[in-house]
Amino acid sequence: MIFSRDILKLNCQEVAHDIQIFIKNEVFNKFKKKGAIIGLSGGVDSALSAALCVNALGADNVIGLILPEKETNPCSADYAKLHAQQLGIKTYHIDITSILNSYDIYSKKNEIIMKNIPEFKEDMRYRLTLPQNLLDKDRYSIYSLEIEQKPGEIISRHININDYRELASLTNIKQRTRMVLLYYYAEKNNYLVVGTTNKTEYLQGFFVKYGDGGVDIEPLANLYKVQVFELAKHLKVPDVIIQREPSPDTYSLEVSDTEFFYCIPFDKLDLLLYAHENQIEMSIIKDELKLDESQIKRAFFDFERKSKMTEHFRCLPSFPSNLTF
Repeated sequence: MIFSRDILKLNCQEVAHDIQIFIKNEVFNKFKKKGAIIGLSGGVDSALSAALCVNALGADNVIGLILPEKETNPCSADYAKLHAQQLGIKTYHIDITSILNSYDIYSKKNEIIMKNIPEFKEDMRYRLTLPQNLLDKDRYSIYSLEIEQKPGEIISRHININDYRELASLTNIKQRTRMVLLYYYAEKNNYLVVGTTNKTEYLQGFFVKYGDGGVDIEPLANLYKVQVFELAKHLKVPDVIIQREPSPDTYSLEVSDTEFFYCIPFDKLDLLLYAHENQIEMSIIKDELKLDESQIKRAFFDFERKSKMTEHFRCLPSFPSNLTF
């Protein structure tokens, strides 16, 4: 098998056509729905899903939900509105902060942060990171909790597994609250809920069960992240969205997907995932990506570990099986 940096290049016109046919068949023929609901995060994945839905179903049959909360990056809603206006779709903007307050997630979160970093005040921003570059050294699943005491002044502490799990569970309530609202508007309008999980996320379980993974169809589930960017550019998603650093956008202090989860830059991550999935020979991978064997084995071990940990819920809804790469 030929393996090169161009292996993931798309025939964008044909791939878009295939996915749009899939969306149209799922919505109108299989599920007998009138249209599609999609959560617009201001990121490239939801923007691409929305663009594909509009092309497949028509703008009048697509609704976007913009669902920020008080810790969401303010630009997220702005970017989502910008793209929705470009697509000509109807949107609903619902701030879910009051719902999350009813679960008491913010005060519980603050207690955990204060316990680990006594200098923390409620108006300070925070995030979780896994700062290791997996290609440089072994990955240890020890998250760092960071707060911004002053602009540009970061205090960092390692966080124990119990505190991490509680913070993660509180954060996941945000995604699950959004899922509930997506289905409310979907059932109200007899629409289908369309997801935004790409293949890079799916293979490693980087989505929340009954959260952003709680959808009816996943049109991007066969596209690696670099292919999402390529197809988004082809469909004229706004540059501000395409150029935005991918982020979970769940912490008040910005953190990238790479810092929080992957620990490998995207330009190598997707090629390594492809090589692992297709059992490319080690010597070929080394030559093409200019990595040594220990780096590649380290990445592959991480992929396999994540896959085993998440295979019990990596049963996504319908997604297109035959795409033209």
